[in-house]
Amino acid sequence: MRRATWKPSRLLFLLAASTLAVLLISFLTAPEAVARPGTPQASGGSSSSSSSSTHAKKKSKKRRSRREPSQKAPTPERISEIQSALARNGYYQGEPNGKWDANTIGAMQKFQSNNGLEATGKINALSLQKLGLGSEIAGVSAPKPPAPAATPTPAPPPASQQPSPRPAPPATPPSAPSPNNAANGTKPPAP
Repeated sequence: MRRATWKPSRLLFLLAASTLAVLLISFLTAPEAVARPGTPQASGGSSSSSSSSTHAKKKSKKRRSRREPSQKAPTPERISEIQSALARNGYYQGEPNGKWDANTIGAMQKFQSNNGLEATGKINALSLQKLGLGSEIAGVSAPKPPAPAATPTPAPPPASQQPSPRPAPPATPPSAPSPNNAANGTKPPAP
């Protein structure tokens, strides 16, 4: 009988293939033990299915986008107030009923168009302000922060206390040398 001899390269190949096979089998039999992004890894180094089954799966919570706070619908009492104001101004016909119906929409549109507003028939801050039902600051931009206090500069004194400026003497044209200039040794100004 012939004895089989193993070459080192063949031995290395078999070792790598068996390691790969073991990893593949462990991965396929225990997929819940594989770490996923956002989930904590199981403690301990083993990835067998018995150790991972003791840990409860955490349900991922769906992230819901936050809705912007929206404006609430006006109460029937507020609608009655608006209808009364429209009726006082001659736009709404009938008794206020607290319902935003076609008559109210038409009255609001007419009021808005007569007051230089966009005639949408919808309640807005400027319409309520013009009806006398809104805030005094509706539609006004946010207050601006106060300017930093600068060092005060002294105010100029009143005109009555200021000295009046003296007029400049008239410019004299250069003259011909006079006998006085020649006598005292001064030269006439250069032109």
